Amino acid sequence: MGKKQRIRPISICLLRRDDQILVHESYDSVKQQGFGRPLGGGIDFGETSAEAAIREIKEELGVEITGVELLGIVENIFIYEGEPGHELVFVYDGRFVDETIYQRESLDGVEGQRQFKAVWRSLEDLRSGPHKLVPEEIWTLI
Repeated sequence: MGKKQRIRPISICLLRRDDQILVHESYDSVKQQGFGRPLGGGIDFGETSAEAAIREIKEELGVEITGVELLGIVENIFIYEGEPGHELVFVYDGRFVDETIYQRESLDGVEGQRQFKAVWRSLEDLRSGPHKLVPEEIWTLI
């Protein structure tokens, strides 16, 4: 028997700079297409979705956020690298405590052992560019 499939609850945070959102860009080699996803991750047992959003940004970027407000919850059923996925996504709005972070063009991030760059992308780029915003249901909340 294979790995048991399950629905994964996650929290993500829309960190905005004018008409831009901070995203982690990635690539699905099976679909041969890129995508941009706001930062965040799994909700731990006993943790609220808001606490998870704050913790995930701190873990990934090493910085604090504040003003965390729930925009909505979207269901994301997808295929990534040929494997099915299913998430309940708590989408938050928030802002950096340290205002100087908004002056940076990118931020170094870490997810487990993997390092990445978080970059600012305009709403137009995320709608029509090579790295479209996912989950796409977020558009109903922006």
